[in-house]
Amino acid sequence: MNLNGRIGGIAQGYDVHAAWDGTHLTGRIGGTFDGKDIRLSVQGDRVTGRIGGTFEGFDVTGDLSGDRVDVRLGGRIDGDDLHLTVSGTRIEGRFSGRIDGKDVNLTADPERLHGRIGGVVDGKDVHLTLAGVPGTLAALAAACAYKALEDQQAASTAAST
Repeated sequence: MNLNGRIGGIAQGYDVHAAWDGTHLTGRIGGTFDGKDIRLSVQGDRVTGRIGGTFEGFDVTGDLSGDRVDVRLGGRIDGDDLHLTVSGTRIEGRFSGRIDGKDVNLTADPERLHGRIGGVVDGKDVHLTLAGVPGTLAALAAACAYKALEDQQAASTAAST
């Protein structure tokens, strides 16, 4: 079972390629050189894992069920909350807080996950094929790719100033 697709546009986006074995989602967000490994483990309703390597990356910890996602991406101080709710085919919620956060508006069917994370101007499109991957797990992976892309863009902006 595989998760494949893209978060963001052609120039400002990341590919997502991961395999799901029923308990572990492993693969890559982004390219060979400018990307991050994805390693998530699901045990019951708990999800844990890491996006990226030991030094450059972030932890993933929280609750994941068929109808909710409540996780922390990153540390307690320098991290982001992700809260999503499933209603029919819709997966909606908030990434990174009520005031300074982004809306998550996704649609999942057995074949694909699509929609947008963030607003019209500063958001990113989501286009993923699911091939057996649960919708909530795919939405979590999309949010992880979004965070990795945002972190990379922030680092590029800081380096150029």
